[in-house]
Amino acid sequence: MAEPPISWLMRIKLERPKLISLAAGFTDNATLPVAGSRRLLNELLGDAALGQAALQYGSTAGDATLRELTAKRIRQLDGNPRGQAAAYEAKRTVITHGSQQFLYMATEALCDPGDIVLVEDPTYFVYLGIMQSRGVAGRGVRMNRDGIDLGHLEQVLEALKRDGSLPRLKILYLVSYYQNPTSRSTSLRVKEGALELLRRYERAAGHPIYLMEDAAYRELGFAGTPSASALAVKGAADRVIYSGTYSKPFATGVRVGFGILPEELLTPVLRIKGNHDFGTSHLPQQLVSRAIASGLFEKNLAKVQRRYRTKAKAMTDAIAEHFPATVKSEQPEGGLNVWAALPRKANTGMKSRFFKQVLARNVFYVPGGLCYVDDPTRAKPSHEMRLSFGAASEADIREGIRRLGQAI
Repeated sequence: MAEPPISWLMRIKLERPKLISLAAGFTDNATLPVAGSRRLLNELLGDAALGQAALQYGSTAGDATLRELTAKRIRQLDGNPRGQAAAYEAKRTVITHGSQQFLYMATEALCDPGDIVLVEDPTYFVYLGIMQSRGVAGRGVRMNRDGIDLGHLEQVLEALKRDGSLPRLKILYLVSYYQNPTSRSTSLRVKEGALELLRRYERAAGHPIYLMEDAAYRELGFAGTPSASALAVKGAADRVIYSGTYSKPFATGVRVGFGILPEELLTPVLRIKGNHDFGTSHLPQQLVSRAIASGLFEKNLAKVQRRYRTKAKAMTDAIAEHFPATVKSEQPEGGLNVWAALPRKANTGMKSRFFKQVLARNVFYVPGGLCYVDDPTRAKPSHEMRLSFGAASEADIREGIRRLGQAI
């Protein structure tokens, strides 16, 4: 098992306080709901019976109230689609230690070493670490502005069928809202098309092929209402694995995530969770549940969205001022990142001269190559970088981009 890059990226920031990190996705300190959380915890712990229950073990699946609130919330975000109630049942919902644990457990439940997962090209590099740790192979599917290229997805599925590998395919993994790293979002049309293609190839595979939708950044949009999740697609309840989190939109330190599972996967995932920890920490669950019920969650979320919109603009304005025209980037509509592409002859990898030069200037980014799965059918790009505006101050964002521009 290799060391996950995220561990090193976070450690170097903590070890070098003067480093301007545009890399690891820490969130904005100023938006953490300290006062509101203190009030809710004081209320909770001020009642002896409630406090004792909150400080006791909970159930493996998670607090019943939080599961109900979570399932209801996702259904509301999807516009309460008719005929899809089964896809949003609280009994299918599992509360986890961050969405990372949920992604790991779902992958462990479905994949044996040597199995295959399809991912976006590029994708969330921390999930690639999960795949590596489980001995799972990957294939990349090219992206358009509204998600994966369905034509290329069909080509990849057909190629796997031709070479006899389709029975090893278990999951299509999509980061569907303000994707990490590109900040692109997947349209409902693409989700519908992807599910249709997966079902078409299931007979040749000999088993279900699941769409695992990672919606960690869903509520970090800057304006407008994003499209519904794949759970809203007719007949999706038995094929969509939905992963979400309260860490990013509320407070990363609570480490409370969740997942909604097809019924046949619920038991194996809960058995894995029982072996992990037999239940997510109960006190953070109580805090999140009360934050939702009291309105603190929504109030703070609006603050978070405004803050990230301001910081995203600070970064894109600085890029326009300090990066040469040969560097291409996209204006994010949500999330925490800007994806930038240098000319193809450039090398932004961790061992590159450019990366070392940038570190010497006390600034830091995520090399884009980390975000591409090892896919034998194509060369891995090495000229891109992910720039996060989540944790850095606006002054540090502008200064960090200026230093990067000098290095470029």
